[in-house]
Amino acid sequence: MAKTEKGPTESRLTFGKRLREERQKRGMTLEDLAERSGITWSYIAQVEVGRRNIAVDNMHFLAAGVGVALRELL
Repeated sequence: MAKTEKGPTESRLTFGKRLREERQKRGMTLEDLAERSGITWSYIAQVEVGRRNIAVDNMHFLAAGVGVALRELL
């Protein structure tokens, strides 16, 4: 997945913030979520701070990994 050269957009920041909130609320580490979602912890960390322009499929995998519907992270 390519990193974007532009700064984080409001949409990416919102998704990342909500993902981190749900992950932390469940007491999960980045490594825990990586194992559940099949996405590397370093990629997830970049998503959480808005550095990645994440694909919808990956959004779905991460939402499922924290046990919420994707719409709750958007």
